[in-house]
Amino acid sequence: MNILFLHPNFPGQFLQLSRYLGGTGRHKVMFLSKDQNGSKLPGVQVGMYPKPREATKDIHRYLKLAEEAVLEGQEVVRGIDSLKQQINFTPDVVVGHTGWGSTLYVKDILPKVPLIGYFEWYYNSIGGDSCYWPDETISIDDMCRIRTINAHHLLNLQACDVRYTPTNWQKAQFPAVYQDGMQVIHEGVETDFIKPQPGRKFILEREKLNLSDCEELITYVSRGFEPYRGFPQFMDAIRLVLERRPKAHVVICGTDKTCYGPQLAGKTWKQVEEEKGGYDKSRVHFVGHCSRDEYLMLLQASTVHVYLTRPFILSWSCLEALGAGCCLVSSATPPVEEAVEDGVNGLLANFRRPEHIAMRIEEALDNPELRARLGKAARETVLEKYDLKDCMKAQLNMIYGAMK
Repeated sequence: MNILFLHPNFPGQFLQLSRYLGGTGRHKVMFLSKDQNGSKLPGVQVGMYPKPREATKDIHRYLKLAEEAVLEGQEVVRGIDSLKQQINFTPDVVVGHTGWGSTLYVKDILPKVPLIGYFEWYYNSIGGDSCYWPDETISIDDMCRIRTINAHHLLNLQACDVRYTPTNWQKAQFPAVYQDGMQVIHEGVETDFIKPQPGRKFILEREKLNLSDCEELITYVSRGFEPYRGFPQFMDAIRLVLERRPKAHVVICGTDKTCYGPQLAGKTWKQVEEEKGGYDKSRVHFVGHCSRDEYLMLLQASTVHVYLTRPFILSWSCLEALGAGCCLVSSATPPVEEAVEDGVNGLLANFRRPEHIAMRIEEALDNPELRARLGKAARETVLEKYDLKDCMKAQLNMIYGAMK
C-alpha cells in the first residue's frame, strides 16, 4: 500500500502512525511537509515543499488565514505532482492535518484516492476558546472574523472522505451537520515509555540543577507560557504555595513564547511575571525546552503536576502526565473533564481562581495516600482509554476502512 501523510511540521500528530506503518516494511510511506525539524523516521520518506509566500500585505484581516491556507494547499498540490512525476508515487490513501490548508486541494489532483482528514479545531465565537465564561464579551467584529477564519475548515469538511478528531470535546466544536460522520480517535500515549517510576529524582545536568533532596516538587509543562495554558494563574498560585511551604520547589518546562491567543506587545508573559515578583526565585526553576527523556524524568519525579487550559485543544502533556502516574491538579474546563474526574484520577480547580489552584496543590502535598490513589487511577485511565496500542488499531482500521 502507498500511503501519503500531509503535515506542514513533520511529523506532527502522525509520528506514531507513520512510524508504525513505515516500520512494517509492507508499505511505501511518503510524507509531504515544509519543515522536517531535523527528524527522521525509519521507513518513511519525506518530500519537502517550499514555504509559501506570506499573505498579501493589505488583505482584509478576516481573510488572512484563508489566503494562507490556499497558498499552503497550492504548494502541497505541486508536491504531490512532483511525487507522481519524479518517483512515480501515487498514493492509495492520503492522511492529512486539515488545519493549515494542506488537504485543501488533494481531491482535485487525486479525485479517486480516499482522503482522511485529521480535524483538530473549529473556531466558535461563543462557547469555545474565544469566549466561554458568562462574564466574557466579544465584539461583533471578532465574531465576524472568527466565522470567516473557518472557511478552509468548511471546505475540508466537505472534501474529506473520512474525518476524525482526538477528543469528544474537539468534535463538539464542529458544526452539528458534520459531527455524526466524525470519528473520535486519539493519537495515543506511548505507555511503554510514559510510565511511573517511583522514587525518581529530578537532576538536570545541563542546568546544574539537582533536586534529589526536594520533598515537594511541583511541576508545570507547556509549549509556551501564555494565558491559554493558564501560565499567569499558575504563577499566582505558586506564589501562595511557596509562601506557605518553605520546602517546595517548582520546575517549569517550556519556552518563553505565546503559541495560542494574542501576543503581548513588547514583552513576554514570563517577563510580566518576573516584573510582578513575589516568589522565591531560588525555588522556581525555568528549565526551557526539555528532551523527551528529561521530560519523562520531570513527570516521574513530580510530587504534584499542574495542567491548566482554557476550553481549547487538550495538550498531549495532560494525558502523558496521567500516563506517568502523576498526581494531577488541573483546570475544571471541558477538555480536561473528558479525561479527569475530580477526586478519582486527579484534582480539578477553578481555572480563574489561583487561590483555588493553590489550595488543591496543597491538598495533594499534604496527603501522600491521596496522591498515590490518584496517580494509580490516572495511569489506569490512560491504559484504558488512550493507550497507543488501542489508538493505533483504531487508526489502522480507519485507514483500511477508507480504502474499501
